[in-house]
Amino acid sequence: MEAIKKGIYRHFKGKDYVVYGTFRHSETKEMYVAYRALHGKQDNWIRPLYMFTSLAEKNGEFIPRFEFIKEVGDET
Repeated sequence: MEAIKKGIYRHFKGKDYVVYGTFRHSETKEMYVAYRALHGKQDNWIRPLYMFTSLAEKNGEFIPRFEFIKEVGDET
């Protein structure tokens, strides 16, 4: 199973999120990333893994959509 590290990631627009892990859809078998915002209402989100790991354009440059910042324990 393809996976990414659990921990804190920074979205290319500047806000931080904690990633819980990767999960497989039971019907389509597509991989998803589950994560929670570390700002505002701290909503929970899922996004297809291919989108989470894709590049985004910022100021004419292509950069990772989410950049790994650090590992965290289970307390987050």
